[in-house]
Amino acid sequence: MSKKIVQTAGKEQLGAFAPMFAHLNDDILFGEVWNEEAIDVKMKCIVTVVSLMASGITDTSLTYHLQNAKIHGVTKEEIAAIITHAAMYVGWPKGWAVFRLAKEVWNEESYEMTEKDKYQNTIFFPIGEPNDAFARYFVGQSYLAPISTEQVPIYNVTFEPGCRNNWHIHNAKSGGGQMLICVGGCGFYQEWGKDAIEMNPGDCINIPANVKHWHGAAPDSWFSHLAVEINGEDTGTEWLEAVSYEEYGKLERVHIK
Repeated sequence: MSKKIVQTAGKEQLGAFAPMFAHLNDDILFGEVWNEEAIDVKMKCIVTVVSLMASGITDTSLTYHLQNAKIHGVTKEEIAAIITHAAMYVGWPKGWAVFRLAKEVWNEESYEMTEKDKYQNTIFFPIGEPNDAFARYFVGQSYLAPISTEQVPIYNVTFEPGCRNNWHIHNAKSGGGQMLICVGGCGFYQEWGKDAIEMNPGDCINIPANVKHWHGAAPDSWFSHLAVEINGEDTGTEWLEAVSYEEYGKLERVHIK
């Protein structure tokens, strides 16, 4: 006899709001139907996945039942065959949708993704390669990805948590300066003698030429911004001292979502 299935999510999430629904979910559906012994749990998992697929349900409930199917012995080869077979009857687009979730559940490598890989999945622009050429001007690890090298130079600069660049100045006789557009995570921008500004996706900072400043990630967040170089006369970057740990340690995120 297989291990008895016990479910408490109904009572935990809906017990006070919808006690009857919670009872039917925990005590009847999972307490009795899932523990009925005419067919084994593996087969019930398969039937449930196909039923949800046929209904067009591809939210977290399907992910839960795909994970449950894997736990109860459904192999990668079996789930691929099950989804393919069902797609012939319930619809090809539904098959595509379910395969997207099944790949995540049965791909063991997905559980070994690095923090960098996980962060990359949250932003549109590539993280790029380690920013080795400018590493001496950064505290921590940064990455650089060229987005445009013609007309207007644009780079996606990514900072690991706690990483920031040194104080620096974009010198120019006329014009010049830089524009920063946050595309991921949370970071800070600060001009000399002024309070730091928190940057979140969509925020844009216009940096005038000849102004001392720094920018980088919050201590607990990755951070990416597009750096847009503004054309000017006699332009060049002057790198200065690092942002001290004391200065950086005083910064606080005030817009945590």
